[in-house]
Amino acid sequence: MTDDEKFMSMALCEAEKAADGDEVPIGAVVVCDGRVIGRGHNLTETLNDVTAHAEMQAITAAEAAMGGKYLDKCTLYVTVEPCLMCAGAIGWSQIKRIVYGTGDAKRGYSTYTAKPFHPKATVTSGVLADECATLMKNFFAKKR
Repeated sequence: MTDDEKFMSMALCEAEKAADGDEVPIGAVVVCDGRVIGRGHNLTETLNDVTAHAEMQAITAAEAAMGGKYLDKCTLYVTVEPCLMCAGAIGWSQIKRIVYGTGDAKRGYSTYTAKPFHPKATVTSGVLADECATLMKNFFAKKR
């Protein structure tokens, strides 16, 4: 198992927590120097807050752990392609690397813009994509 797969597995565990709470199953972890410094999962229903996405939760926790707002030495792992709102927060926090599992053709940032992140940031997609997509498909199949 690669480091990307290991940390994406952790993000998947966060996504499962979201699903257990009847939230859209998206999870995220922020990693710095091989250590998880922030984690989160969707809490929009629980908190009645449209901004309580997994990425926002993980970024806030990581910034608290780092004692500052810039995460320029960190990598964000998220199970689903970030939305435009989260992409903006990722850019403002200067996260250097974004790794996501499955794309989001309806709400993913790439639907709107190609480069919402910090100019030095890199993006890796498709890590554990099948597992990430299956979790989403199963969640929405139960809703229908």
